[in-house]
Amino acid sequence: MKIAVATKDNWTQVTGHAGQNRHWLVFDCQPGVSLPEPERVELSKEQLPHHWKDDGPHPLHGLAGMVTASAGTGFMRHMEGWGTQVLLTGESDPKTALEKILSGEALAETRFDITTTLCKLRDLFSRH
Repeated sequence: MKIAVATKDNWTQVTGHAGQNRHWLVFDCQPGVSLPEPERVELSKEQLPHHWKDDGPHPLHGLAGMVTASAGTGFMRHMEGWGTQVLLTGESDPKTALEKILSGEALAETRFDITTTLCKLRDLFSRH
């Protein structure tokens, strides 16, 4: 099962605003096996989920889940259409967040992010 974590451009911290995020760590998780080293996926501007027109294959297609610090409802609906569940967390370390998910532990609560509020307003008029 593949799970992607939205990260800042240093690949070490979970970040928000998933629809505009370029840097993703993709983990191919197997039951009973320790967490593998992730594949780094850097999206072009055209590949950003917020701009993607779903007119071909995408580097993040086929994921079981995505982990991010924030995402608008339009993004979450769009990813649901891809068959991908979006999980929000206040956890800053990507591996810690993923380990909690895989062990069934509760994720840290998300922090307030004004951009999420703005995204929710924009999502009212979104094509997603």
